[in-house]
Amino acid sequence: MDTKIGSLDNCKPASNDVCSPVNGTVSTIQGSVYPAVVNFSEATLGRHLARRLVQIGVNDVFSVPGDFNLTLLDHLIAEPGLNLIGCCNELNAGYAADGYARSRGVGACVVTFTVGGLSVLNAIAGAYSESLPLICIVGGPNSNDYGTNRILHHTVGLPDFSQELRCFQTVTCYQAVVNNLEDAHDMIDTAISTALKESKPVYISIGCNLAAIPHPTFAREPVPFALSPKLSNKMGLEAAVEAAAEFLNKAVKPVLVGGPKLRVAKACEAFVELVDAGGYAVAVMPSGKGLVPEHHPHFIGTYWGAVSTAFCAEIVESADAYLFAGPIYNDYSSVGYSLLLKKEKAIIVQPDRVVIGNGPAFGCVLMKDFLRELAKRLKHNNTAYENYHRIFVPEGQPLKAAPKDPLRVNVLFQHIQKMLSSDSAVIAETGDSWFNCQKLKLPAGCGYEFQMQYGSIGWSVGATLGYAQAVPEKRVIACIGDGSFQVTAQDVSTMLRCGQKTIIFLINNGGYTIEVEIHDGPYNVIKNWNYTALVDAIHNGEGKCWTTKVFCEKELIEAIETATGAKKDCLCFIEVIVHKDDTSKELLEWGSRVSAANSRPPNPQ
Repeated sequence: MDTKIGSLDNCKPASNDVCSPVNGTVSTIQGSVYPAVVNFSEATLGRHLARRLVQIGVNDVFSVPGDFNLTLLDHLIAEPGLNLIGCCNELNAGYAADGYARSRGVGACVVTFTVGGLSVLNAIAGAYSESLPLICIVGGPNSNDYGTNRILHHTVGLPDFSQELRCFQTVTCYQAVVNNLEDAHDMIDTAISTALKESKPVYISIGCNLAAIPHPTFAREPVPFALSPKLSNKMGLEAAVEAAAEFLNKAVKPVLVGGPKLRVAKACEAFVELVDAGGYAVAVMPSGKGLVPEHHPHFIGTYWGAVSTAFCAEIVESADAYLFAGPIYNDYSSVGYSLLLKKEKAIIVQPDRVVIGNGPAFGCVLMKDFLRELAKRLKHNNTAYENYHRIFVPEGQPLKAAPKDPLRVNVLFQHIQKMLSSDSAVIAETGDSWFNCQKLKLPAGCGYEFQMQYGSIGWSVGATLGYAQAVPEKRVIACIGDGSFQVTAQDVSTMLRCGQKTIIFLINNGGYTIEVEIHDGPYNVIKNWNYTALVDAIHNGEGKCWTTKVFCEKELIEAIETATGAKKDCLCFIEVIVHKDDTSKELLEWGSRVSAANSRPPNPQ
């Protein structure tokens, strides 16, 4: 049966409660069997694109105007269901679309030709690495200029206009260059539907003279998409389930580990069904945090090799069988390739493939189908969880400090933990916040996002903007280092324009601390800013904003009380001053192992 995009199954809701409904579920436009006829003067490419975006669940588009996209922006603004949000630069517009897609299931941004396109490219690459459907729309040259020998502005000075397209080809799953109206309808619809089917970004370039011209192909309201779902090979599915069940049922202390590809496979609920059926201990890979409910009674923490949460690695690595659902093993997630896992003990379940031990392997088997069928065949076995429960010792409290002692990072996150609820979401920036936020215990319904695969510093500012715009009912708590903030700070301005009530903890330790722990040098020390004064200047009396600096625990407690009380309807910016060497123990361990992996000598030739 065809699945309408109107009921798009977004595995990752705006919370880590996989049983909760998706916030902003992608919706179709309901109507009669025959789509309404559009007044011919309004039957334009720009209007069609705007209606399509609304249909798939995009109500906010992040943009930076440029002369090649201005007419298109007029048509997006004219769409009642669409809100155009102007960002300070294209990179942040792309990051905002990324954050929006993490909550809504799809995001969109609009920039201008080449100078805008190449600026947003880094954000699109990050979305590609995280398998996020993102519609990147570029206002392109006048259609009459293609095939001529003319040199245009916003280019590198050559009459070849394909440079931008070639750059996008490696970080998008489909590219459409619309320079005539005859096939514009087909190209736009193909691009958008491909983004949804493949869960990857797409690139749409639209000639600057085409958006406002009526054309017969746009004479009716666009028919809602109906995309055929991918199907498992039934024989392969049965064989894979039988082999996996035999493998796990004969194990003494098997465990389950959830990975980041649970999202793209839309298999979060199926994974929980498997956990419930088997009674196994369940852990999550660091990049999968938020995809597995941490309030589940058999949840044992984050499996991250030597920097796992307490007692988690011991249980996972001592198991005689482990099933990893949707893992990505890169140098960061494997702590410099130091995981103590054995292939012959592992079942690796990817979105459309299952590999059991050293073999056999089964293709054309969807993760969601496999996990649900396997749940019906597993014998209950809680041995690994009982072992965890037996050896577990609760983590101690940070050392008590005098009221005016300098604030420590572990104390900061102890207080952030107390702020979390089903009405909040955490955005963790690349850096030591990765490690500190991993240790937060997410209550049911609390969202969590970070960008581990691509790890682009500065991502969190734009992503916070987009995520908060997508779920205004949640209070977003962003943990951002000073070095990362300096990359993308401008779009705090856009948060204020949108009336967002995010709480930003700016952790000021004077440099790129994560880089220091990998390889230190003078380049890791940055110029200190007066961050609260900067945000006050951006605020400039327009919108609701409150800023403060905190140096000790007493001031932190007072700041949190104000941010969650008297200033709960404001954007709250709390600059936390900490020592430059105050890092998590996990970063110290991880940094040394990643450094060792980076500095391996060349293999003998």
